[in-house]
Amino acid sequence: MISNKQASIHSNIILYTNLFRFLFILLISVLYGDGLSAQVNRNTVKCGQYADSVRQAYHIPELGYAVVSSDNILDLRIFGYKRAGTSFKAELTDRFHIGSNTKAITAFIAATLIKEKKLSWDTKFFNLFPELKKNARHIYDNITLGDLVSFRGKLPSYTYTFDKPTRKEIKGSPSMQRYHLAKYFLSQDPMREENGLTPSNVDYILAGLMLEKASGKSYKALVTNLGKSLGIKFHFDYPNSSDVQQTWGHDTEMHPIPPANLYKLNWLLSAGNINISLVDYVKFIRMQLRGIKGQESLLTKNEFDYLLFGLPVFSMGWFNKVDDNSKNTIAFNIGNAGAFITEVQIIKKTGIAYIVFTNSASKQTEEGVEILLNHLKQNF
Repeated sequence: MISNKQASIHSNIILYTNLFRFLFILLISVLYGDGLSAQVNRNTVKCGQYADSVRQAYHIPELGYAVVSSDNILDLRIFGYKRAGTSFKAELTDRFHIGSNTKAITAFIAATLIKEKKLSWDTKFFNLFPELKKNARHIYDNITLGDLVSFRGKLPSYTYTFDKPTRKEIKGSPSMQRYHLAKYFLSQDPMREENGLTPSNVDYILAGLMLEKASGKSYKALVTNLGKSLGIKFHFDYPNSSDVQQTWGHDTEMHPIPPANLYKLNWLLSAGNINISLVDYVKFIRMQLRGIKGQESLLTKNEFDYLLFGLPVFSMGWFNKVDDNSKNTIAFNIGNAGAFITEVQIIKKTGIAYIVFTNSASKQTEEGVEILLNHLKQNF
């Protein structure tokens, strides 16, 4: 039996715990604005405890997740440490490199430039860069912006682990290096199609060049301007490259990656080199959720729907599929540039998105992310 005094203490603890949870979520809303709101869900504590247990079991230094709808932040948490082996605790302001999740941002910028009549999905690459056609293979003669952004450009595969081309072959300013990369890859053999796709980062290198040429602005300026319009702070490269107090990535062996000049990530700028906080990324994803409901002014409902679901398997910056079990149509992306793994899934029918951010790139991290995503989908 417990005494009346003990019962009173227990009741007060519960009261103050719930009050703290409410104030914590309210604080997120006040600090980060842009209509961010949240509801205290009885699953949030349980899911938070589960997420941190996954982080520890799978040896992930830092893990954050969010469950959001167009109207609410249903849950948003972050756990762990900015760098393994340190006492630098995770914070909501921590930034994560999102790798190929960048492609959805590039595609969105393309859609806004199309709305401004500066180009179209049917604009041919060589209409903007006729001088590069001379040494290109004929199979690339008619590639369009739409082909490139939807992984249908047929260009060869490339990522930051490839040895060719070498740094000696690709010279000049960062922008000129990407131009020379385009020239190099246009002279190479095409990729063989699989499921109607030729998924290559090179497609997005060329697409980025097209956006720059059509707008008269650098890719970084286009992203920065988009961020200003949405109240989002987009940065580039690994977060610790510009601030050693920020989040460190960890490689496949879980070694922290120190600040470095990662020139290949610059080559892949428009394909996968943005970093962002989880709170700001939530803003970008909630815009997609509002967009597919026809509640956004930047693009129409049909334009948002086309970006995420308009083409099979991979549309404009987004993979899509029908889940075998739930039969839900899902738009999704996974980012992994060797130091961070990030994943997002948008469920079209329910209008809910699930986001997981981590600062490691091991197989264990991949497994932990999938386990957590499944748990979140079962509870929200």
